[in-house]
Amino acid sequence: MDVLLIGGTGLISTGITRQLDEAGHDVTCFTRGESEARVPDAVAFEHGDRSNPEDLAAARDAVDPDVVIDMVCFGPETAEDAVEVFAGEIEQYVFTSTVDVYHRPLATNPVQEDAAREPAVSEYGANKAAAEDVFMDADAEGAFAATVIRPWSTYGEGGPVLHSLGTDTYYVDRIREGKPILVHGSGQSLWGPCHRDDVAAAFVNAVGNTAAYGEAYHVTSEEVITWNQYHEIVADALDAPEPELVHVPVDQLRAAVPDRTDMLLDHFQFSTVFDNSKARRDLDFEYTVSFEEGVRRTVDWLDEHGEIEPWDSRNDDDLIAAWRDATGEFQERVAADAD
Repeated sequence: MDVLLIGGTGLISTGITRQLDEAGHDVTCFTRGESEARVPDAVAFEHGDRSNPEDLAAARDAVDPDVVIDMVCFGPETAEDAVEVFAGEIEQYVFTSTVDVYHRPLATNPVQEDAAREPAVSEYGANKAAAEDVFMDADAEGAFAATVIRPWSTYGEGGPVLHSLGTDTYYVDRIREGKPILVHGSGQSLWGPCHRDDVAAAFVNAVGNTAAYGEAYHVTSEEVITWNQYHEIVADALDAPEPELVHVPVDQLRAAVPDRTDMLLDHFQFSTVFDNSKARRDLDFEYTVSFEEGVRRTVDWLDEHGEIEPWDSRNDDDLIAAWRDATGEFQERVAADAD
């Protein structure tokens, strides 16, 4: 099929572009032309501004696509522009949403696709949910068939390895050097990273797949682990020493470094498990890249591109020392009172 990929050079979309090409589709990426493209030579490009409907319409006319995959729609207004441009012109619109559409903490685990979306966990999630509604309304009105895919924590070559304080790559160097690692809470909340190649395969299998028309899907990890296990697996992947984990309550981390804990506040602190059975049934979704193997590949890429920061480039050691001092004083006071 002729596929127009809005985006195409990001973490997930690079994988989608490659796999679409391997599957024999004719692929065109619509981008601003500002990012390096690590995609097959056969992939064509149209350049323009995603937020400009005239540019989007020009790309539509140049490509005449059967299917559009939208990686960079983040709100209902942009979704409405897309409907205006592509209604009656294409067969299917695949929208990249997110599990952030769901309320946190979740009412039950594992989560299915019809779980409550209000209130959303963040403004980002609320805007994605509103965009989903625009595309599903277009599907119901016959403008085109809409498919919504909700990834979770997607990682891989070209991206970082997450940790309690975000995405900075000094974390990798701390693991390698055997330095203490800050962990939020008890480290027992659940997390599930999924490699971008597995996520991309589900997108590709949705293209032209009539079973996916009018449907929403989770495409997430099937190796759900605690954060303590997460750090241990990263260390194993890098042949590093067993990590020394320093547990600090979420509210204390938030108070100490508010500029580094948005992801912790909205996501990491919650235990979440998402049911992929619908994607396995309709999209042949498979979890094939273990977290340990995926981390190894991701860090190899970071090494090759010189993107790993030194272990002491942030103030983690100061935070750890302050927490140890505070807990030591607490223990001393309790012991003194007991005497």
